[in-house]
Amino acid sequence: MKLQSGMLQRLLPFFSLIALFLILSIASPYFLTATNLSSVVRQTAVINIMALGMTLVIVAGGIDLSVGSILAFAGVMGTMTMVGSGSVLLGIAAGVLAGFVWGFANGFMITSLKIPPFIVTLGTLGIVRGLTLVVTDGLPVVGLPKEHSFLGEGTVGPAPFVLIVLVVCAAIVHVALHSTKLGRYTYAIGSNEEAAVYAGIPVGRYKIAIYAISGMLTGLAAMIETSRLMTGQPTAGVAYELQVIAAVVIGGGSLTGGEGTVIGTLIGAFIMGLLSNGSDLLGVNPYWQQAIIGAIIIMAVALDEARKRRFAT
Repeated sequence: MKLQSGMLQRLLPFFSLIALFLILSIASPYFLTATNLSSVVRQTAVINIMALGMTLVIVAGGIDLSVGSILAFAGVMGTMTMVGSGSVLLGIAAGVLAGFVWGFANGFMITSLKIPPFIVTLGTLGIVRGLTLVVTDGLPVVGLPKEHSFLGEGTVGPAPFVLIVLVVCAAIVHVALHSTKLGRYTYAIGSNEEAAVYAGIPVGRYKIAIYAISGMLTGLAAMIETSRLMTGQPTAGVAYELQVIAAVVIGGGSLTGGEGTVIGTLIGAFIMGLLSNGSDLLGVNPYWQQAIIGAIIIMAVALDEARKRRFAT
């Protein structure tokens, strides 16, 4: 009975996504159009890719509140490099590298200073956002090469190019979590860090790697965001950390660590994407969206805790 209950709860996000899809299909005649579905994919790609990195962090028992600020910084660095060099590829590389550096810095401070991830990333949230505003003087970076728009808005056949990027990133993270030493150690650290240390796992090294990978994926997401807007916005990514964490939690990730999957995270991100898109189509006040996301996080965590208590007894 417990096994069936646990399996049902793990499948709940999938069933919720299907139900939401069907409800919106009935509620709005514009929902099932190719244009709208393509728009949903493009709009959710940034949160999806950031959430893949957050999945690693949360599975390892950590948290990263600075991803929204890192997205803005990486986007600005990438677009400034792009404008200065005239090279789209060099600009994208600079954005990804900027994200990697801040992710590495987060991991290094967490492990070397022995400070909880919540505090470290809360601090870097402010530091990175402040530096981004200082570098740009609060003004957007403009004059990007037209070719850059392909990353976020281009298509390959009928498929948005950004969907291909998302699928590739998801496949890589999935394989890393389930078929590599990094993945095994990530689950071990999140399940019981003290036991992982006694087992000889170099916990500090792997924590740094996990946060660096998350930062790198955030840098890639930043360049997709700049491609869609065709500017580098120093104010981009505000409150994105809430959506990213929500995607992982809704998808079955546990904030206490040791649990989470790539597929669950993707489902969680698309649930939020459909909620946002459906709210727009149905004329729901956009201010309600933040309240809905917050309520969903509380419900998801409450269900997770209830499941753990049932299995404990």
